[in-house]
Amino acid sequence: MSAISREDVAHLAHLAHIEMSDAELDKMTGELGVIVEAIASVSEAASADVPATTHPIALFNVFREDVVGPTLTAEEALMNAPDSADTRFKVPAILDGE
Repeated sequence: MSAISREDVAHLAHLAHIEMSDAELDKMTGELGVIVEAIASVSEAASADVPATTHPIALFNVFREDVVGPTLTAEEALMNAPDSADTRFKVPAILDGE
């Protein structure tokens, strides 16, 4: 016998203000029963000696050390810029200046 009865589903539908026909109640009772049974079977498999996992493969930090490498000087960076001023890229204004 399922842990979810037709009356339970009807009560939940009433609480959620969902109108369900008799056929829908019967179908939903069966579907919720399958879900409850699946959860129960998973709960049986879990025990205190089996550690919980969040991912099937062990993950590790993949970041590398932050080491400063070769960089461009301001002049080299601006060498191909269409326009520059005071060692900065110069771009058209897009705001009103307020």
